Amino acid sequence: MRHNLKYFSAVAIAATFCISASAQTAQDAVRPPAILPLNGEPAPKLIAYPALAEPLARGVVIVQFRTENFRVMPVFGKQAVDISPRIGHLHVTTDDVRGTWAHTSEDPIIVVGLTPGPHKLRLELADPSHKILATEVVAVTVPDLRVSKPHEH
Repeated sequence: MRHNLKYFSAVAIAATFCISASAQTAQDAVRPPAILPLNGEPAPKLIAYPALAEPLARGVVIVQFRTENFRVMPVFGKQAVDISPRIGHLHVTTDDVRGTWAHTSEDPIIVVGLTPGPHKLRLELADPSHKILATEVVAVTVPDLRVSKPHEH
């Protein structure tokens, strides 16, 4: 009798497991996949904001930005191009001069040492293989800090 009880308990547990497994499969068939194919994702967007006024008055350019449908991180290589959601980095160029650098975090972009006057920062959203997906240009004017200010009393 005890032997039969153990047998029936094992059968009941197995049947419960099979029912649960089939229920999960049926439920998963209705849900969207956790990872979407890239061709099903909306296009990535880059939104850049004007340089912060207070640091700019001291000659420091700080540009904040955000992305949509894209995460900025230090990942490179062709194998990472098909990862979903999309990942990559920014290419940052100052004044169309040769010498672009890769910005690999969602921290603000900080540039110091620019000469007084107007400048352009070109921000390019790049996938891990450096293919450009979106571009924004931020215009800034660095003040001449050597100009003496009136002495205040």
